[in-house]
Amino acid sequence: MKKHSNTWSGRFNEPVSELVQRYTASVNFDKRLAEFDIQGSLAHAQMLASVGIISEADRVDIEQGLSTILQEIRNNNFEWKIELEDVHLNIEKRLTTLIGDAGKKLHTARSRNDQVATDIRLYLRAAIDEINHLTQAMQLALLNLAEIHVETIMPGFTHLQVAQPISFGHHLMAYYEMLSRDRERLTDCRKRVNRLPLGAAALAGTGYPIDRMLVAQILNFDHVCANSLDAVSDRDFAIEFCACAALMMVHLSRLSEEIIIWMNPLFGFIQLADRFCTGSSIMPQKKNPDVPELVRGKTGRVNGHLIALLTLMKSQPLAYNKDNQEDKEPLFDAVDTLTDTLRIYSEMIPGITVNHEAMRSAAMRGYATATDLADYLVNKGIPFRDAHEIVAQAVRFAESKSCDLSKLTLAQLQQFTPLIEEDIFSVLTLEGSIKNRNHVGGTAPDQVRQAIAQARRDLT
Repeated sequence: MKKHSNTWSGRFNEPVSELVQRYTASVNFDKRLAEFDIQGSLAHAQMLASVGIISEADRVDIEQGLSTILQEIRNNNFEWKIELEDVHLNIEKRLTTLIGDAGKKLHTARSRNDQVATDIRLYLRAAIDEINHLTQAMQLALLNLAEIHVETIMPGFTHLQVAQPISFGHHLMAYYEMLSRDRERLTDCRKRVNRLPLGAAALAGTGYPIDRMLVAQILNFDHVCANSLDAVSDRDFAIEFCACAALMMVHLSRLSEEIIIWMNPLFGFIQLADRFCTGSSIMPQKKNPDVPELVRGKTGRVNGHLIALLTLMKSQPLAYNKDNQEDKEPLFDAVDTLTDTLRIYSEMIPGITVNHEAMRSAAMRGYATATDLADYLVNKGIPFRDAHEIVAQAVRFAESKSCDLSKLTLAQLQQFTPLIEEDIFSVLTLEGSIKNRNHVGGTAPDQVRQAIAQARRDLT
């Protein structure tokens, strides 16, 4: 009988075709799981020895062999072979070559099904920890910029039309809050990631007297997966992560859109440092915000990965199916894209320079203090709907004079209601407007400073 090289080939009468090998192999992308695969294998070997399934001598040989392989991988000296399909069989084959029969015993009481599920969870747990750290770094960058610009006034928009004046620091703090919720979601997601599949074997568990709790303890898992079928077959934890990543990228895309708008010369609110921009091949005056533009584009990429994983899982019967090999590339790319985006934003934000006068000038257009005039009239005893109508008439009059409400004379304002008095002019200033919103969550400088101080405490 012809002997084949695969670990499972005894069942077959002919080797897998080269085309099928290329089509089904995952080693070109799942080799990034190598260190996590070794980590899981070390814990598995320790457990096998502790319950007497393998000898202590075998465990020592396995540990030494895996240590050698880990160094080969880190030094780029490891030979990855496509005919061995995936990261698991490549490492197992090399281990057997190094230590002989002891290496063949490592796979006792486990399957590639629970092995890969464990590897992905170990990988994703580490990725979430890094992303949380990078998110905090970006939040700190936002806080630092917001603190400088607590009293920098800009127009707040609704429908991208001038609405009311706000503090630029307050605007930046909105993104701090979005990222805080993103971190909360990732932290919660991590709890469901941090459950151990190992011990589920192929689908039904194993007849060997294993100790899953010991493996969970060694690998710092909070729990073991309670059902062997579910443990090897579901990827909802990866889908949940991609949902969190997609939402975070949407938040970063919104910030990107605003940076692009603010940087447009028609606004001229900010400039990015040159190292984060590019020029034009034919227009020498151009300074293009390529990084924020790419963040907008890459958001669609991460959103797509979420849909890909949802679609991957939607029709799979229990338990494991080869379809699940397709979970890794979308997950890996979502991690890489989000990680790189957070890292570059943390470096880019401190380099933002603000044109105070451009922001202030824009806030003077569009009658941004009209609501303040209405509130003033309400405090004089006029019902809000009546005050709203009076101010609308005043705005129409100011438009006819091509001036801001604050530039109208007292006599001109009093033609709409005699209740308007000299103190109205302090109300109609930009500074008076933002100072008046002095409550929790408001744009008043004192409130923004308090929000920043609380945020710094929360980050420590």
